[in-house]
Amino acid sequence: MPPSQPALVSLSPAELSYLRSTLAQRPPIRLDATKGPLDFRSMRAEHDVLPGTNGSARIALEDGTEALVGVKAAVEPSPLSAALWAGHEKLTVAAGVDTHRGADNLHSSTGRGRDAWVEMSVEIPGFRDDDALPVFLAAMLRETLLATGALTDRLHINRRFHWKLCIDILLLSPPLSYPLALLSMTTHLALLTTRLPALKSENDEDPMFDDDWDAAVALYPRSSAAVDGPPHTDKPPVIVLAMVVGENIIFDPCKEELAVADGVLAIACASAPSPSDGARLVGFRTVDPPSHLTPPGVPNAMNTATGGVAPASSADALTQRELLANSGVWRPPRGGIKRALLANMCDLATAKGGVAEELLSALQSIEVG
Repeated sequence: MPPSQPALVSLSPAELSYLRSTLAQRPPIRLDATKGPLDFRSMRAEHDVLPGTNGSARIALEDGTEALVGVKAAVEPSPLSAALWAGHEKLTVAAGVDTHRGADNLHSSTGRGRDAWVEMSVEIPGFRDDDALPVFLAAMLRETLLATGALTDRLHINRRFHWKLCIDILLLSPPLSYPLALLSMTTHLALLTTRLPALKSENDEDPMFDDDWDAAVALYPRSSAAVDGPPHTDKPPVIVLAMVVGENIIFDPCKEELAVADGVLAIACASAPSPSDGARLVGFRTVDPPSHLTPPGVPNAMNTATGGVAPASSADALTQRELLANSGVWRPPRGGIKRALLANMCDLATAKGGVAEELLSALQSIEVG
């Protein structure tokens, strides 16, 4: 469970109670009344904004939060793969199998990549590199990218060399809401714009590349003409953020809405092999909402300033708060998300025409070529 960011919302218990009551209605009334529970905030996206990188992107949300991602690629030797190949050649020769044909079959298989070929770092203003929030964000984003194995397979050059991908993520402004979804979308767009020099060498020779950048090959080609690597429909996964208030499910919550959430879920989705299948669920994780850290309200029955009687002990105060749970006085939510709501959140994200498919289509429609 990744940690939530420090509480940035200064709302009184009365304001928190009012906000939760509006979001718990059917249909919910969001702070931006023009948006429904499945609508995303508007954003501005740019690509190829950093010179000297293989790919870069920048996305700014309407609340002023901006993220910048740069992708750099370098060639590294693969000593472990070479050792495995040496054992494979000995086995095929001893078994009387054509070594060249066996090598071609192994080269065309999937699973050639290694997770260590991808490095990721997240920098957030006001946080140290070893603070919990940047560390968990980087771990979740990297875990999502490596879940399908498609990215690392694309980094394979031959049995002796591979590409090492370094993804640097910078949040340009202090996080006004939980930045996971923003960082994921920016990383997705940066990887779509990433290009690698065209390979001129053959087989297991030392890699030589074409100096012409116009001949560079996209890491995720848009055309189905790509011979090597996963299908062209496979794009980097993205993470969408959803929260629960009562029985309502709300996507892309702002910081004020997160302050009253009963639970928050980060859902990682990728493109499905068939366009008719919607999106594919890669994984999901719960996020500790900042609502757990908000101060509880004081009922009039316990407030001496309004003629109430102060509880004699902490146990008595707890008992009175439990009895007044449905009185409308704000208290931080406890517990997690029900399984039925978890299933509904994943279905809304991955269904045909759902949230994830709409988001992936919007990012895919950006001209990056």
